[in-house]
Amino acid sequence: MLMLLVFGILLHDIPLSSQDEASPGEPLFNYASIRLPEEHIPFFLYNNGHIAMVCKKDSHCPYKKHLANLKYCWGYEGSCRPEFRFSYPVCTYVDMGWTDSLESAQDTFWKQADFGYAGARLRELHVLCQPEQMHDSSLVCSRYLQYCRAANLYLDLRKIKRNHDRFKEDFLQTGEIGGHCKLDIHTLMSEGQRKSPLQSWFAELQSYTQLNFRPTEDAKCDIVIEKPTYFMKLDAGVNMYHHFCDFVNLYITQHVNNSFTTDVYIVMWDTSSYGYSDLFSDTWKAFTDYDVIHLKTYDSKRVCFKEAIFSLLPRMRYGLFYNTPLISGCQNTGLFRAFSQHVLHRLNITQEGPKDGKIRVTILARSTEYRKILNQNELVNALKTVSTFEVQIVDYKYKYNCGDERCYLDLARLRGIYYITWQRQNKVFPQDKGHHPTLGEHPKFTNYSFDVEEFMYLVLQAADHVLQHPKWPFKKKHDEL
Repeated sequence: MLMLLVFGILLHDIPLSSQDEASPGEPLFNYASIRLPEEHIPFFLYNNGHIAMVCKKDSHCPYKKHLANLKYCWGYEGSCRPEFRFSYPVCTYVDMGWTDSLESAQDTFWKQADFGYAGARLRELHVLCQPEQMHDSSLVCSRYLQYCRAANLYLDLRKIKRNHDRFKEDFLQTGEIGGHCKLDIHTLMSEGQRKSPLQSWFAELQSYTQLNFRPTEDAKCDIVIEKPTYFMKLDAGVNMYHHFCDFVNLYITQHVNNSFTTDVYIVMWDTSSYGYSDLFSDTWKAFTDYDVIHLKTYDSKRVCFKEAIFSLLPRMRYGLFYNTPLISGCQNTGLFRAFSQHVLHRLNITQEGPKDGKIRVTILARSTEYRKILNQNELVNALKTVSTFEVQIVDYKYKYNCGDERCYLDLARLRGIYYITWQRQNKVFPQDKGHHPTLGEHPKFTNYSFDVEEFMYLVLQAADHVLQHPKWPFKKKHDEL
């Protein structure tokens, strides 16, 4: 019964009309607020049966065609049958270091890097602070405090001290974070094995205190935040690879929380007094209608959050996707495809093409001090000799593949796309040994030239893969290649 009370407090219901039947010009629900790709709607309705029921009796519902497909599910739901999952990975051989059959290889990969990963976090959830009355607080977390949900959370920032440390581990003291609920302090303190800034929320929640007052009911708050709030500890905002670890884990968190609304706040948990350089800030529009809030905004205040979510983190051990040990021979996770579709849909990014008779080739050029292509013009001129290539150059000011080919190969496998990188290092020519500002010689802090013939061989190989792909719509001969 207590578990039902906890989840009743935590789950953020989507508001429905109080009407039983829609009036002639008025829908029973704001369907436009769902804002999901059309392909995702059956899966959303599967997990939100109350909206499906409203849709059935609402003549204004645009999703009636999906009501016949309510058996389709993401895969992490307890009642989801494997044949109705969003997708299933493809394995071409068995990695005997992991398992002994293709079927078990698929299952391993699905649990490591697909919606099976979200399912594992859901099954780990346990109550650390139990509410005893309806307006009490609560705290529910996954193992190692990698993800947590809190209701009526109290946060006292009146006496905190900031310095240069972005993730200070003793930032909060006893009584400065907590709620009015029955705390299982023994279980809480046993979850610290993976205490680390970007791997766990243990450092922030180890001081969670069982309070003798109800924060919101007893007027102990200077500010009460009514909207659901996601706390996030962010990786490097100037690096696309690392920052998208933040976004992917926020998306997985939304699945664990079964809520994709953008009417939420996102608070950057940063214990320093610094700002945050974010080159990909437009991506936040896929997750929130508001600017990201720095934690220091609430300094010197007692802040109470009606609903708080501590998001999955970007560098968790066995997490996604920075520290992911992946079984070999498998690719194509539905989770990463769904993330890509979700972000592109929310940002209104559409694809123009493919174009008949043309293959687009884009070179990411650099205008920074290091990682420039020294013979870029020579490479571009070689590409332009192939009439089927439509070549464009884009100035990309930050990181690309330079010593990290395995990371990008794994990302391609997760998304299920073809990946080619340099196969012969003797065809890549560094300008010098590199000049890292503190470490000295470093391959990421220099410029490079590339063998033109080897470059064209690799690009033509990639182009042929595109033309041979079963989804390529133009089945014409490509003798020029």
